[in-house]
Amino acid sequence: QVQLVESSGGGVVQAGDSLRLSCKASTHDINNVVMGWFRQAPGKEREFVATLVWMTNETAYSTSVKGRFTIARDAAKDTVFLQMNSLKPEDTAVYYCAAAFPRQAILVGASEYDYWGQGTQVTISS
Repeated sequence: QVQLVESSGGGVVQAGDSLRLSCKASTHDINNVVMGWFRQAPGKEREFVATLVWMTNETAYSTSVKGRFTIARDAAKDTVFLQMNSLKPEDTAVYYCAAAFPRQAILVGASEYDYWGQGTQVTISS
């Protein structure tokens, strides 16, 4: 089982600015966890953003954020971060961290994740 707590890191910023989201995972077996970030804009389906395989530190990104966003982990704190640079108005959404357990593979589908954080609002003004 995995419990996820997203820390404040969202908010309202201007286009071109940066934000960093964080999500702490509480579990007895972090090495069998895949962490992911998803987002959901009003009226749209939940969308994959980035994923990280904890055991191998392998990462993957959606094409819409690749090169601007970075997913990374702090192994000492069982925390995953989403560094978001060069933000655009179309990045506006509620961002959710997610965990799949027990897994050790790149996962891009929301249905593949078992646990979800509470969500953080990110709003980018033009």
